Formats: sequence, C-alpha cells, structure tokens
Amino acid sequence: MSAPAILHRLLLGTLWICGRGGLLTPPQGMSLSAITCSAVQVLPTAVEAVVGQHVREYKVTSEEIRDQETDELLTPRNAALVVIDYQPVQVSSIASMDRQLLVNNVVGLAKIGRAYGLPVVHSTVNVGTGLNKPPIPQLRQVLDGLPTYDRTSINAWEDREFVEAVKATGRRKLIMAALWTEACLTFPTLDALREGYEVYPVVDAVGGTSLVAHEAALRRVEQAGARPITWTQLLCELQRDWSRKETVDRFMKLFIETGGTAGLQFANDLDQR
Repeated sequence: MSAPAILHRLLLGTLWICGRGGLLTPPQGMSLSAITCSAVQVLPTAVEAVVGQHVREYKVTSEEIRDQETDELLTPRNAALVVIDYQPVQVSSIASMDRQLLVNNVVGLAKIGRAYGLPVVHSTVNVGTGLNKPPIPQLRQVLDGLPTYDRTSINAWEDREFVEAVKATGRRKLIMAALWTEACLTFPTLDALREGYEVYPVVDAVGGTSLVAHEAALRRVEQAGARPITWTQLLCELQRDWSRKETVDRFMKLFIETGGTAGLQFANDLDQR
C-alpha cells in the first residue's frame, strides 16, 4: 500500500497503528477514538514511522527535484504569499461563506506560508488613521514578527510601500488572499497581472459582501488570467513528494490543524487520547 493511501485511510479512521508501524483494520463500526488496545502508539509518531517506511520504496521512481525557481508549479522558492485586510470590520461583513471557516482557512494559509518559508507581504487599511482596527488576533499571532504595510488606498497596488514590498520578494508568482473579493482582492490582482505577475487567488480563504459579489469578482480576475487555488491544493503543491521528509511532518500537522472533514476528525481523535 502506498504512503498516500495509508495516510488517507489513517485520516478516515479505517486503519489502526499497532506495535511498531503495523497496520490493522479495526472491527466494523468502531471509530478510531474507541480504540483501547494498549499496542496502539501515539498517532503522529506512528504516521511518521509509516511515511518513513514507505518513502524508501518511492525514492527509486521519483524524479529529481525540479529547479525550485523555474518550476511552472508553485514552490517555496518561486512564490510569495500576499495577505490583505483581514481586519474585524472586513471579516464581520463577509456574507459569501461561513466567517469562522474563512478565519480558519486564512490562518491555515498563513501557517502554510510560514512553514514552507514563503516571503509574506501583509497589508492593512486605515489602521494608522484610526478608522480601522488591526488584523484579527488569530492572524496576527501567525504573522507575528513580520512587517505590516498599512494603507489608505482600497487598491493595495496603488500604495507605493506595498508594491515595493512585493517587488522586494523577487517572486513572480503571488498567492493572494484579501477581503473583500470584489475590491481588495480584485484590484491588486488585475494590476499585478498587467505587470506580468502570476496571481493565485486562494478562493476558500477569501470572501465578499454577498455570494454574487464574490463569484463575479472571481470570474473577473480569472478572465484576466488569475489562477484560482485552494489552501489544500497549495499545501500539496508545495510539498509535492512524500520523499521530501524534511517537511512531511509539517505537511501532516497543517492538514490536521486546518481541517477539512477528515483532518478535523483525526485531530479530534488525537485530542481524546
């Protein structure tokens, strides 16, 4: 069984990890949280052991890692993360998706950027004028220690300090999340595309004042050349290969922390041990 297949079944609770990496199928109807067998190890350690065991089988057929700067796909060395205006007023006015899910996803996105060493350009609007509050605390905690570029312009690309920060990353692929989709995501995306950047809006980490506004904005930027992406796709694209063992543990942790139905259940099972 391949490492991805094993991990998928682990996340669904259809495999037990017993002994030293042994795999057993639990009785029908018994959840992972119901396991009381003393042979079951702590799951993160077991997952790591299983991945390590099966990675060796794949090293023979995996290609050499592509040039991380010229790869057409996103890599930790050719992309930058741009996060714009995740402030209380903006978050509370989102009507295109569940706001708690939005916060969860953008925090997960920020964690992905930090875990894989992406340059992060973080911008806010009207904090300095006193008309708006700083970013939500969940995001501030993840991006602690990084500069924040405050603006008065709705379009971040019309702020010199912001654009200089983007250019200073040296990256031409911009992974972008902003509130609202129809304004603070759309405007800098269109401007960046015109200047030759590739822009990847993270569609499940952005939101609009209505579902119609959100979807219309995404259609507009996609028609202009933007390349929509989700946080899960980004995480998998940056990891790319199970043989890159130095980031496998971070990959699994981020998947579990950020959620999705399988990740949330797996995290709950771990918490009950």
